[in-house]
Amino acid sequence: MNVLDAPFVKGFIRMADDGWRQGWHERNGGNLSYRIRPEEIAAVKDALTPGEWRPIGTDVPTLAGEYFLVTGSGKFFRNASIAPEDALCIIELDGKGENYRVCWGLVHGGRPTSELPSHLMNHAVKTAATGGVHRVIYHAHPANVIALTFVLPLTDEAFTRELWEMATECPVVFPDGVGVVPWMVPGGREIAVATSELMRQYDVAIWAHHGMFCSGPDFDTTFGLMHTVEKSAEILVKVLSMGGKRQTIRPDDFRALARDFGVTLPERFLAD
Repeated sequence: MNVLDAPFVKGFIRMADDGWRQGWHERNGGNLSYRIRPEEIAAVKDALTPGEWRPIGTDVPTLAGEYFLVTGSGKFFRNASIAPEDALCIIELDGKGENYRVCWGLVHGGRPTSELPSHLMNHAVKTAATGGVHRVIYHAHPANVIALTFVLPLTDEAFTRELWEMATECPVVFPDGVGVVPWMVPGGREIAVATSELMRQYDVAIWAHHGMFCSGPDFDTTFGLMHTVEKSAEILVKVLSMGGKRQTIRPDDFRALARDFGVTLPERFLAD
């Protein structure tokens, strides 16, 4: 099968294009990765041309030998739908999870996203935490979430509670809450480790003054999670610009919501 005919590639391209249309990917901002299923890579194996091994910058032994579809470093999300062979690539990890090689894509040169260490470390964490269910890691620059990192306390509790209060569906969509990473230089091991630690308990990690990471089992769920968090942030930005809240959803309201929708909400996010 031609790589571009594969359903997982089409889904990846659609998600990248949706993010661009939301305004979350200025220039070459943001990145996306997908852990490819064995049967999916088998279907396109004849179209792959493995290149040279290169160091990942971290080690992910639990992902050894796996394949990933990822965006390229310096590539524009707006081009994912019109020039996918240049903007995207399929990479393979070696038997130790220490090196990768490009097997398809980046036809005009380049390398996978500079956030590859963060992506792979988060894939390793989410794969272990979900029994292999989670396959997508998505990093974007949604403006309202970023704006809130300049005015809210940079704590999991503050961001979770404020976002939950802005839309009734939020505690149902992300009942575990969200984590917050203080500002760090992107692209290195330090921020990758900090993010992966948060991803052990959350599906959302907010990078202060930078953007957001989301994880999910498929493209629709992961994009929907990012979209929900950003819409809630947009409502909060508007509420704050109008002078703040006069009324809101209270802790007992959240508890009633949790009972009716069958979710568990951590009590530490419900304290008055």
